[in-house]
Amino acid sequence: MREPAFWWRSGTGALLAPLGAIYGAVAALRMRSRGRQAGVPVICVGNLTVGGAGKTPAALAVAQLLHAAHERPFFLSRGYGGRLAGPVRVNPALHRAADVGDEPMLLARLAPTIVARDRVAGAALARFAGASVIVMDDGLQNPSLAKDLPLVLVDGRRGIGNGRVIPAGPLRAPLNPQLDRIQALVVVGVPEGAGSLLDRAQRRGMTLFHGRLEPDRAVVDAIGRRKVLAFAGIADPGKFFATLLVAGIDIADRAAFADHHRYSAAEALDLVARAKANNLMLVTTEKDLVRLTGAPQLEELAAHASALPVRLVIEEKDQFRNLVLSVLASRSIKAAPGPRQ
Repeated sequence: MREPAFWWRSGTGALLAPLGAIYGAVAALRMRSRGRQAGVPVICVGNLTVGGAGKTPAALAVAQLLHAAHERPFFLSRGYGGRLAGPVRVNPALHRAADVGDEPMLLARLAPTIVARDRVAGAALARFAGASVIVMDDGLQNPSLAKDLPLVLVDGRRGIGNGRVIPAGPLRAPLNPQLDRIQALVVVGVPEGAGSLLDRAQRRGMTLFHGRLEPDRAVVDAIGRRKVLAFAGIADPGKFFATLLVAGIDIADRAAFADHHRYSAAEALDLVARAKANNLMLVTTEKDLVRLTGAPQLEELAAHASALPVRLVIEEKDQFRNLVLSVLASRSIKAAPGPRQ
Protein backbone atom coordinates (compact mmCIF):
# COMPACT_ATOMS: atom_id res chain seq x y z
CA MET A 1 0.00 0.00 0.00
CA ARG A 2 1.33 3.41 -1.01
CA GLU A 3 1.12 6.11 1.66
CA PRO A 4 -1.25 9.01 0.85
CA ALA A 5 0.50 12.06 -0.62
CA PHE A 6 -1.56 14.41 1.58
CA TRP A 7 0.20 13.09 4.67
CA TRP A 8 3.23 15.15 3.74
CA ARG A 9 1.42 18.44 3.09
CA SER A 10 0.76 20.83 5.95
CA GLY A 11 -2.84 21.68 6.86
CA THR A 12 -4.29 18.41 5.55
CA GLY A 13 -6.00 15.40 7.13
CA ALA A 14 -8.67 17.26 9.12
CA LEU A 15 -11.48 14.92 8.02
CA LEU A 16 -9.60 11.89 9.32
CA ALA A 17 -8.35 13.63 12.47
CA PRO A 18 -10.99 12.02 14.76
CA LEU A 19 -9.85 8.55 13.68
CA GLY A 20 -6.26 9.66 14.16
CA ALA A 21 -7.08 10.84 17.66
CA ILE A 22 -8.52 7.41 18.57
CA TYR A 23 -5.58 5.55 17.08
CA GLY A 24 -3.16 7.96 18.74
CA ALA A 25 -4.78 7.63 22.17
CA VAL A 26 -4.44 3.84 22.01
CA ALA A 27 -0.85 4.07 20.79
CA ALA A 28 0.10 6.59 23.49
CA LEU A 29 -1.50 4.47 26.24
CA ARG A 30 0.34 1.40 24.97
CA MET A 31 3.67 3.23 24.97
CA ARG A 32 3.35 3.90 28.71
CA SER A 33 3.94 0.23 29.48
CA ARG A 34 7.27 -0.68 31.02
CA GLY A 35 9.09 -3.14 28.82
CA ARG A 36 10.89 -6.30 29.85
CA GLN A 37 14.64 -6.16 30.33
CA ALA A 38 16.60 -8.09 27.73
CA GLY A 39 19.58 -8.82 29.97
CA VAL A 40 21.87 -7.02 27.50
CA PRO A 41 21.76 -3.41 26.29
CA VAL A 42 19.14 -2.64 23.65
CA ILE A 43 19.69 0.14 21.11
CA CYS A 44 16.50 0.92 19.21
CA VAL A 45 16.69 2.64 15.81
CA GLY A 46 13.20 3.86 15.03
CA ASN A 47 10.93 6.34 13.24
CA LEU A 48 8.35 8.80 14.45
CA THR A 49 6.41 8.31 11.24
CA VAL A 50 5.46 5.69 8.71
CA GLY A 51 7.93 5.76 5.89
CA GLY A 52 11.65 5.46 5.43
CA ALA A 53 14.13 7.87 6.92
CA GLY A 54 17.22 5.69 6.82
CA LYS A 55 16.63 3.23 9.67
CA THR A 56 18.43 0.31 8.09
CA PRO A 57 21.60 2.26 7.16
CA ALA A 58 21.53 3.70 10.70
CA ALA A 59 21.22 0.26 12.28
CA LEU A 60 24.16 -0.92 10.18
CA ALA A 61 26.21 2.12 11.23
CA VAL A 62 25.48 1.42 14.90
CA ALA A 63 26.49 -2.22 14.55
CA GLN A 64 29.75 -1.22 12.87
CA LEU A 65 30.59 1.01 15.84
CA LEU A 66 29.85 -1.88 18.18
CA HIS A 67 32.01 -4.25 16.16
CA ALA A 68 34.87 -1.73 16.38
CA ALA A 69 34.42 -1.79 20.17
CA HIS A 70 34.81 -5.61 20.11
CA GLU A 71 31.16 -6.23 20.96
CA ARG A 72 28.92 -8.93 19.47
CA PRO A 73 25.80 -7.10 18.29
CA PHE A 74 22.71 -8.97 17.13
CA PHE A 75 20.03 -7.28 15.06
CA LEU A 76 16.41 -7.73 16.13
CA SER A 77 13.68 -7.11 13.56
CA ARG A 78 9.95 -7.77 13.28
CA GLY A 79 10.61 -9.01 9.75
CA TYR A 80 7.96 -6.90 8.03
CA GLY A 81 6.83 -8.50 4.78
CA GLY A 82 8.09 -11.96 5.73
CA ARG A 83 5.94 -15.01 6.42
CA LEU A 84 7.86 -16.30 9.46
CA ALA A 85 6.67 -15.07 12.87
CA GLY A 86 9.83 -16.28 14.59
CA PRO A 87 11.78 -16.07 16.66
CA VAL A 88 14.19 -17.34 14.03
CA ARG A 89 17.80 -16.56 13.22
CA VAL A 90 18.16 -15.40 9.63
CA ASN A 91 20.20 -17.76 7.46
CA PRO A 92 20.98 -16.07 4.11
CA ALA A 93 21.74 -19.46 2.59
CA LEU A 94 18.23 -20.73 3.38
CA HIS A 95 15.95 -17.74 3.81
CA ARG A 96 14.60 -15.27 1.28
CA ALA A 97 12.94 -11.88 1.72
CA ALA A 98 9.55 -13.59 1.43
CA ASP A 99 10.46 -15.60 4.53
CA VAL A 100 11.94 -12.96 6.84
CA GLY A 101 11.54 -9.59 5.12
CA ASP A 102 13.95 -7.56 3.01
CA GLU A 103 15.59 -5.54 5.79
CA PRO A 104 16.69 -8.59 7.85
CA MET A 105 18.31 -10.06 4.75
CA LEU A 106 20.46 -6.94 4.46
CA LEU A 107 21.22 -6.77 8.18
CA ALA A 108 22.29 -10.42 8.27
CA ARG A 109 25.17 -9.62 5.94
CA LEU A 110 26.83 -7.68 8.76
CA ALA A 111 25.76 -9.34 12.01
CA PRO A 112 23.55 -12.16 13.33
CA THR A 113 19.91 -11.21 12.86
CA ILE A 114 16.83 -12.43 14.71
CA VAL A 115 13.35 -12.03 13.26
CA ALA A 116 10.54 -12.10 15.82
CA ARG A 117 7.13 -10.52 16.01
CA ASP A 118 7.41 -11.15 19.75
CA ARG A 119 10.33 -8.82 20.53
CA VAL A 120 10.87 -10.24 24.03
CA ALA A 121 11.20 -13.77 22.66
CA GLY A 122 13.49 -12.49 19.94
CA ALA A 123 15.73 -10.75 22.45
CA ALA A 124 15.88 -13.92 24.55
CA LEU A 125 17.03 -15.91 21.51
CA ALA A 126 19.66 -13.28 20.69
CA ARG A 127 21.03 -13.36 24.22
CA PHE A 128 21.03 -17.17 24.27
CA ALA A 129 22.95 -17.17 20.96
CA GLY A 130 25.65 -14.92 22.40
CA ALA A 131 24.61 -11.32 21.80
CA SER A 132 26.41 -8.76 23.95
CA VAL A 133 24.13 -5.97 22.71
CA ILE A 134 20.93 -5.86 20.64
CA VAL A 135 20.26 -3.38 17.83
CA MET A 136 16.54 -3.13 17.10
CA ASP A 137 15.63 -2.13 13.57
CA ASP A 138 12.36 -0.31 14.27
CA GLY A 139 10.11 -0.95 17.27
CA LEU A 140 10.18 2.42 19.04
CA GLN A 141 6.40 2.30 19.55
CA ASN A 142 6.47 -1.34 20.72
CA PRO A 143 6.61 -1.23 24.54
CA SER A 144 7.29 -4.93 25.15
CA LEU A 145 11.08 -4.60 25.34
CA ALA A 146 12.91 -1.96 27.39
CA LYS A 147 15.28 0.24 25.37
CA ASP A 148 18.57 1.50 26.78
CA LEU A 149 19.17 3.90 23.89
CA PRO A 150 16.18 4.97 21.76
CA LEU A 151 17.42 6.66 18.57
CA VAL A 152 15.06 8.17 16.01
CA LEU A 153 15.69 8.91 12.33
CA VAL A 154 13.84 11.79 10.67
CA ASP A 155 13.84 12.62 6.98
CA GLY A 156 14.98 16.24 6.82
CA ARG A 157 12.98 16.91 3.65
CA ARG A 158 9.64 15.48 4.80
CA GLY A 159 9.88 15.92 8.58
CA ILE A 160 6.67 14.76 10.26
CA GLY A 161 4.45 15.80 7.36
CA ASN A 162 1.13 17.30 8.42
CA GLY A 163 1.83 16.36 12.05
CA ARG A 164 -1.23 14.13 12.39
CA VAL A 165 -1.52 10.51 13.50
CA ILE A 166 -2.44 7.60 11.23
CA PRO A 167 -4.75 7.58 9.24
CA ALA A 168 -4.92 11.39 9.17
CA GLY A 169 -1.15 11.71 8.84
CA PRO A 170 2.12 9.78 8.99
CA LEU A 171 2.78 9.83 12.75
CA ARG A 172 2.75 6.38 14.36
CA ALA A 173 1.65 7.88 17.70
CA PRO A 174 1.10 11.42 19.05
CA LEU A 175 4.33 13.38 18.85
CA ASN A 176 4.84 14.28 22.51
CA PRO A 177 4.56 10.73 23.91
CA GLN A 178 7.09 9.67 21.31
CA LEU A 179 9.50 12.50 22.08
CA ASP A 180 9.23 11.65 25.78
CA ARG A 181 10.87 8.29 25.05
CA ILE A 182 13.64 9.41 22.70
CA GLN A 183 17.21 10.05 23.76
CA ALA A 184 18.62 11.25 20.44
CA LEU A 185 17.34 12.33 17.06
CA VAL A 186 19.18 12.00 13.74
CA VAL A 187 18.04 14.29 10.93
CA VAL A 188 18.90 12.77 7.57
CA GLY A 189 19.46 15.25 4.77
CA VAL A 190 18.91 18.98 4.64
CA PRO A 191 16.34 19.78 7.36
CA GLU A 192 14.11 21.90 5.15
CA GLY A 193 10.94 20.17 6.28
CA ALA A 194 11.88 19.34 9.86
CA GLY A 195 12.41 22.80 11.34
CA SER A 196 9.49 22.76 13.79
CA LEU A 197 10.42 19.28 15.01
CA LEU A 198 14.03 20.31 15.59
CA ASP A 199 12.87 23.34 17.57
CA ARG A 200 10.77 21.14 19.85
CA ALA A 201 13.61 18.65 20.26
CA GLN A 202 16.07 21.40 21.17
CA ARG A 203 13.68 22.87 23.72
CA ARG A 204 13.58 19.45 25.36
CA GLY A 205 17.37 19.33 25.47
CA MET A 206 17.43 16.31 23.19
CA THR A 207 20.71 15.26 21.58
CA LEU A 208 20.61 16.08 17.85
CA PHE A 209 22.71 14.63 15.06
CA HIS A 210 22.87 15.45 11.37
CA GLY A 211 23.37 12.72 8.81
CA ARG A 212 23.36 12.09 5.08
CA LEU A 213 22.98 9.00 2.92
CA GLU A 214 26.13 8.56 0.88
CA PRO A 215 26.05 6.28 -2.21
CA ASP A 216 28.76 3.71 -2.83
CA ARG A 217 31.36 5.54 -4.92
CA ALA A 218 32.58 2.40 -6.66
CA VAL A 219 29.08 1.62 -7.94
CA VAL A 220 28.54 5.21 -9.04
CA ASP A 221 31.82 5.12 -10.97
CA ALA A 222 30.86 1.78 -12.55
CA ILE A 223 27.60 3.28 -13.82
CA GLY A 224 29.54 6.21 -15.21
CA ARG A 225 27.77 8.06 -17.99
CA ARG A 226 25.31 5.31 -18.82
CA LYS A 227 21.67 6.29 -18.79
CA VAL A 228 19.59 4.32 -16.32
CA LEU A 229 16.08 3.12 -15.62
CA ALA A 230 15.78 3.60 -11.87
CA PHE A 231 13.10 1.68 -9.98
CA ALA A 232 12.31 1.38 -6.28
CA GLY A 233 9.66 -0.06 -4.00
CA ILE A 234 10.51 1.74 -0.78
CA ALA A 235 8.70 4.22 1.47
CA ASP A 236 10.05 7.22 -0.45
CA PRO A 237 11.24 6.29 -3.95
CA GLY A 238 11.82 9.98 -4.62
CA LYS A 239 14.67 9.94 -2.11
CA PHE A 240 16.38 7.16 -4.06
CA PHE A 241 15.94 9.00 -7.35
CA ALA A 242 17.32 12.18 -5.77
CA THR A 243 20.36 10.25 -4.48
CA LEU A 244 21.07 9.06 -8.02
CA LEU A 245 20.75 12.56 -9.44
CA VAL A 246 23.01 14.11 -6.80
CA ALA A 247 25.58 11.40 -7.59
CA GLY A 248 25.54 12.55 -11.22
CA ILE A 249 23.66 9.55 -12.61
CA ASP A 250 21.49 10.22 -15.67
CA ILE A 251 17.96 8.90 -15.02
CA ALA A 252 16.26 8.45 -18.39
CA ASP A 253 13.31 6.49 -17.01
CA ARG A 254 11.97 5.67 -13.57
CA ALA A 255 9.37 3.51 -11.86
CA ALA A 256 8.09 3.96 -8.29
CA PHE A 257 6.31 1.28 -6.31
CA ALA A 258 4.88 1.03 -2.79
CA ASP A 259 7.06 0.21 0.22
CA HIS A 260 8.19 -3.46 0.41
CA HIS A 261 6.58 -4.01 -2.99
CA ARG A 262 6.46 -7.60 -4.21
CA TYR A 263 7.13 -7.48 -7.92
CA SER A 264 4.93 -9.50 -10.24
CA ALA A 265 6.27 -11.40 -13.23
CA ALA A 266 4.55 -8.90 -15.53
CA GLU A 267 6.16 -5.93 -13.79
CA ALA A 268 9.56 -7.58 -13.98
CA LEU A 269 9.20 -8.30 -17.68
CA ASP A 270 8.02 -4.74 -18.32
CA LEU A 271 11.04 -3.21 -16.55
CA VAL A 272 13.46 -5.42 -18.47
CA ALA A 273 11.73 -4.66 -21.78
CA ARG A 274 11.77 -0.89 -21.15
CA ALA A 275 15.45 -0.99 -20.31
CA LYS A 276 16.39 -3.07 -23.36
CA ALA A 277 14.28 -0.98 -25.74
CA ASN A 278 16.07 2.21 -24.72
CA ASN A 279 19.52 0.76 -23.96
CA LEU A 280 19.22 1.67 -20.29
CA MET A 281 20.92 0.20 -17.24
CA LEU A 282 18.54 -1.02 -14.54
CA VAL A 283 19.40 0.44 -11.12
CA THR A 284 17.53 -0.11 -7.86
CA THR A 285 17.97 -0.18 -4.09
CA GLU A 286 19.58 -2.99 -2.11
CA LYS A 287 16.21 -3.76 -0.49
CA ASP A 288 14.54 -4.14 -3.87
CA LEU A 289 17.26 -6.38 -5.24
CA VAL A 290 17.00 -8.60 -2.15
CA ARG A 291 13.26 -9.03 -2.81
CA LEU A 292 13.97 -10.06 -6.41
CA THR A 293 16.53 -12.69 -5.48
CA GLY A 294 15.41 -16.30 -5.32
CA ALA A 295 12.08 -15.86 -7.12
CA PRO A 296 12.13 -17.80 -10.43
CA GLN A 297 9.71 -15.42 -12.18
CA LEU A 298 11.95 -12.47 -11.29
CA GLU A 299 15.30 -14.01 -12.24
CA GLU A 300 15.77 -11.99 -15.42
CA LEU A 301 15.12 -8.67 -13.68
CA ALA A 302 17.42 -9.65 -10.79
CA ALA A 303 20.16 -10.61 -13.26
CA HIS A 304 19.95 -7.31 -15.15
CA ALA A 305 19.50 -4.95 -12.19
CA SER A 306 22.30 -3.37 -10.17
CA ALA A 307 21.83 -2.09 -6.62
CA LEU A 308 23.24 1.18 -5.37
CA PRO A 309 24.27 0.71 -1.73
CA VAL A 310 24.13 3.73 0.57
CA ARG A 311 25.61 4.33 4.00
CA LEU A 312 24.67 6.77 6.71
CA VAL A 313 27.34 9.35 7.49
CA ILE A 314 26.91 11.29 10.75
CA GLU A 315 28.49 14.74 10.85
CA GLU A 316 29.04 14.57 14.62
CA LYS A 317 30.66 11.14 14.33
CA ASP A 318 32.67 11.29 17.57
CA GLN A 319 29.69 12.35 19.66
CA PHE A 320 27.52 9.70 17.98
CA ARG A 321 30.06 6.97 18.70
CA ASN A 322 30.34 8.08 22.32
CA LEU A 323 26.57 7.98 22.73
CA VAL A 324 26.30 4.48 21.24
CA LEU A 325 29.13 3.15 23.38
CA SER A 326 27.74 4.80 26.52
CA VAL A 327 25.16 2.00 26.78
CA LEU A 328 28.02 -0.44 27.19
CA ALA A 329 29.44 1.58 30.08
CA SER A 330 26.05 1.64 31.78
CA ARG A 331 25.85 -2.12 31.35
CA SER A 332 29.20 -2.53 33.11
CA ILE A 333 28.06 -0.35 35.99
CA LYS A 334 24.80 -2.34 36.38
CA ALA A 335 26.66 -5.62 36.19
CA ALA A 336 29.32 -4.63 38.73
CA PRO A 337 28.90 -6.35 42.13
CA GLY A 338 27.85 -4.15 45.03
CA PRO A 339 30.07 -3.45 48.05
CA ARG A 340 30.54 -6.28 50.52
CA GLN A 341 28.75 -5.97 53.83
